Amino acid sequence: MVPKLRFPKFIKNPEWSVYALKDFSNPITRRAGTKKYTLLSITSGVALVSQMEKFGREIAGGAYKNYIVIEQGDFAYNKSSTKQFPEGYIAKLNNYKNGAVPNSIFTCFRIADEEVCKIFIDYIFQSNYHGSWLRKFIAVGARSHGSLNIEDVHLWSLPIALPEFAEQQKIADCLTSLDDLIAAENKKLEAHRVYKKGLMQKLFPAEGETVPKWRFPEFRDSGEWALKKLGSFAKVLMCKRIHTHETSGDGDVPFYKIGTLGNQADAYIAQELFNLYREKYNYPKIGEVLLTCSGTVGKCLPYDGMDAYYQDSNIVWIDNPTLELSNEMLLYIMSNVNWAKLNSTTITRIYGDDLRDLMLKFPKSESEQQKIAGCLLSLDNQISAQTEKIETLKQHKKGLMQGLFPSAQEVTE
Repeated sequence: MVPKLRFPKFIKNPEWSVYALKDFSNPITRRAGTKKYTLLSITSGVALVSQMEKFGREIAGGAYKNYIVIEQGDFAYNKSSTKQFPEGYIAKLNNYKNGAVPNSIFTCFRIADEEVCKIFIDYIFQSNYHGSWLRKFIAVGARSHGSLNIEDVHLWSLPIALPEFAEQQKIADCLTSLDDLIAAENKKLEAHRVYKKGLMQKLFPAEGETVPKWRFPEFRDSGEWALKKLGSFAKVLMCKRIHTHETSGDGDVPFYKIGTLGNQADAYIAQELFNLYREKYNYPKIGEVLLTCSGTVGKCLPYDGMDAYYQDSNIVWIDNPTLELSNEMLLYIMSNVNWAKLNSTTITRIYGDDLRDLMLKFPKSESEQQKIAGCLLSLDNQISAQTEKIETLKQHKKGLMQGLFPSAQEVTE
């Protein structure tokens, strides 16, 4: 029982030993009663967070007195299925001295053995190691409060392989340093995004104004920006409808529906059907602006030429034949629209008439449009590079964890 990767100083150490979770932890049953604690919920893949942070309010109500009280370093198993953790998520309390969680969907425990590193155990749970064990014990159907139908005895019998404490600590330190690096790179990414947002507020005219606060020196005497309805110089188009029976879970060409643009495809269609519809009906040209009109409203991307199909009315694009306003500049203008409020009404969907009547302000000069778009594109490239760097680090961590820990199958066999 040894992992694929092992630090040199531990190579000659004994094999890892297998224990049940109950061998080194104790269940927590203390109730909140009338004493006030921070009410906690869970965000899958993140950690325990306050109910105020997650829901904007505390939702305990009369059930509060039965909430389970946990201390910093304790673990809470949320018996609710998510996409990332179908068998439930186990989180360690990190950011609060103590707190209380609903007894209806949480089982809580504390590491009681000083020879077991809490951070090491936390990384095991982060990999969803427990899922492959627990799934065989989950009964069909959920309880009335929505939690998974599983008895706690199966959690306590969860087999976990452990090396000596020093090796546990070394693995935990290695992964913690990698997490710290990922967190630092995420802060850098957020700084890029905040800078871009602030820059766009300066480079585009504010509401009620016709010139921006900041202008490149060579265009400061170029006069006011043009103000025109989108429909006066461009068309809003959409692909022909694809029906559910024409899609499948896998296939040749990705099919995007509500709010999924730029992410995982909702479904796939056959290459022959795609070729037929692309040639016979409306289809975007490279560089034209794609726009989500429902789901995640107002997400904009340029069509990059890849084979993909877009659900009619949910994802549209703007045919801009005269290029009075370049597609590159149009993309940033549309990205800067406050889609949350359109025509003074909170919206969850954009309609064709909304888009055609949309008043857009843009520089009359093609060279000024290019200058602004080029500036913002350079920032987007930095953001993309930073995003890829973070994703590479995450994949490195995932692969490292697969090597540093024996697999669940090895432990349970």
